[in-house]
Amino acid sequence: MPQTFAQLAASPALGISVWVLAALVVAAFVAGWVDSVVGGGGLIQLPALVIALPSDATTPEVLGTNKLSSVAGTFVATLTYLRKIRVPVAMVAPLIAAAFAGSAAGSSIARFIPKELLTPIVLVAVIVVGAYTWLKPNLGRTHEERYVGWSRAWLSALIGLVVGFYDGILGPGTGSFFVIAIVAFLGFGFLQGTVAAKLANLTTNIASILVFGLHGELLWMIGGCMAVANLAGGFIGARMAMRHGNEFIRRVFLLVITILAARLAWDTVSMWV
Repeated sequence: MPQTFAQLAASPALGISVWVLAALVVAAFVAGWVDSVVGGGGLIQLPALVIALPSDATTPEVLGTNKLSSVAGTFVATLTYLRKIRVPVAMVAPLIAAAFAGSAAGSSIARFIPKELLTPIVLVAVIVVGAYTWLKPNLGRTHEERYVGWSRAWLSALIGLVVGFYDGILGPGTGSFFVIAIVAFLGFGFLQGTVAAKLANLTTNIASILVFGLHGELLWMIGGCMAVANLAGGFIGARMAMRHGNEFIRRVFLLVITILAARLAWDTVSMWV
């Protein structure tokens, strides 16, 4: 007898109910929108997966499925941006090459590093980034590149390597870290920086999927359902960001950073209480 959707969603193939799957799809849509505008969609999607997936789901399965969903929204957002906005190939090439290497390395050792050691470090970084952006109201409102040639290439590669490594190990806030690094260190506007960040984040997602996939640590059916919603959110968010420009992105960025800091602070306190 053919299975209903509810029966299929509650079957061992998924391991969750249809209502939990629906909640994950909604979370994926919102995460796709946030991620396409300024990054940080993992702040929404990753905790949702941690809560919703069965208790026997491993950490690499949670991280890998998160990447499987995220890559769809990041891909469509990247294409949407590139139709209207161009970024220098000489800057993007070393950025994405280093981001791929960093993410692959981080994903490879993610299962061996206790996440609780990383959370306080990331919390400090998020607070510093948020304070820096808040205290510099003109940051990212105009596009004035500061470096050319090898200086820009090496700095871009360093950004890609460091942020990519973090994305492979943990992930939430990666897009935001890419954006602020590109804006603060390279002089890009928020809109142009977001485009470059999308290309780098797409690369880190692909690298992680390859690593987790080779180890059989992807929940394909759940990740596939979430990917469709993430793609829709990414498309809508990218179009809104291009319509409203740098100031809109800056405001969303500060909001996401505030929420991310609150979440990390809660996680940090929970570890010690």
